[in-house]
Amino acid sequence: MKIAIAGAGNVGRSIARELLENGHHVLLIDRDPKALKMESVPTAEWLMADVCEISSLDNAKLDTCQVLIAATGDDKVNLVASLLAKTEYGVPRVVARVNHPKNEWMFDDSWGVDVAVSTPRIISAIVEEAVSVGDVVRLFTLQKGEASLVEITLPDSATCIGKSVEEIKVPEDATLAAIVRDGHVISPHAHDLFAPGDELIFIATAQAEDLLKNCFIAN
Repeated sequence: MKIAIAGAGNVGRSIARELLENGHHVLLIDRDPKALKMESVPTAEWLMADVCEISSLDNAKLDTCQVLIAATGDDKVNLVASLLAKTEYGVPRVVARVNHPKNEWMFDDSWGVDVAVSTPRIISAIVEEAVSVGDVVRLFTLQKGEASLVEITLPDSATCIGKSVEEIKVPEDATLAAIVRDGHVISPHAHDLFAPGDELIFIATAQAEDLLKNCFIAN
């Protein structure tokens, strides 16, 4: 898969290394000559260009990319690059970095963004997930904000303890994707029983999130 990364700073280069290790073709784009540290990611393709200009994106052959990652440190640049990638070049998947939480509301499909990645939100979710038992914790937002990956850690007092997966009716628009138990990921089956300390991973809409706790925790 060909992936273009707008922004060749520390974040962009780190993402590039991971993707290259997974066998993808990566193009790093940055307008700052100081950011073009080609020796740091020698197997990537590099381009010095402004991702907010059509001529630059033409040179990058963005229409041949399956993914654009807008990873600069400037939210305005990330939004413009995302919009151009989606509307002018039809890039199927656009992932954008959110630098400032106050701008997060703009990173949606109206700006061509399929997935917005907010570092402060991710860190807070990790902290919540580590300390919260019995609460619904949103880990990550998926598919243009229409669904999220959410987690519930079951306390000893959870009403679902000892019951099977098929006995618990989850809300519409929520799917139990995995059970994490003793460091192992379990693909849930109808007759699997819930146990204290289980981490339940769901894909759910915002409306379904509000109902999940009552299904598994409430008396």
